[in-house]
Amino acid sequence: MARRDRILDAATELGARADLDHVQMNDVAKDAGVAIGTLYRYFPSKTHLFAAVFEAQLGAFLGRLWPAESEDLVNDIGEALVSLSQELLRRPRLCAAMVQSAATNYTSGPFGSAERDSALFHAILDTLTRSAPGEEVESTVRLLVFSWWGVLISRLSGKTTAGQAETDIRLAAHRLVGPLLSGHRFP
Repeated sequence: MARRDRILDAATELGARADLDHVQMNDVAKDAGVAIGTLYRYFPSKTHLFAAVFEAQLGAFLGRLWPAESEDLVNDIGEALVSLSQELLRRPRLCAAMVQSAATNYTSGPFGSAERDSALFHAILDTLTRSAPGEEVESTVRLLVFSWWGVLISRLSGKTTAGQAETDIRLAAHRLVGPLLSGHRFP
């Protein structure tokens, strides 16, 4: 695991300094102190590498700041997603590399694999299942993650302001999670 972590750390640092197209796998291997063959054994492509960096970043954030228990779960989930976006966007080049790689993996993977593998999807699902068990929870979580993802991309590409992105994320949490927790069921 130490090798894998060194590779992810090296990719994180290089991805924060240069656009994805300019990050070279040889440089990642060198900075991580591993042979290029070792790097490719862990990550068969740069896309796989930066998608793994994204999941590692999500996992670290969720471990620190995810609201497991809460008096106001709707608000706390919305605020956690806003904080996650802010944290990812602090390093726009790295965020762009992670988003591009994660999107490529999402579109090329088997049906349903992105949700099964996403730390964010599981954190929200686990949190909501404790408060609102039922068959609509998974669809609600998927819609919330898709909404958050779209807002993140809009903010990253400069199509929306930071304030509007934060408002949109909070609104998505309230509109999607609020009815679920209040017992409202959709037809």
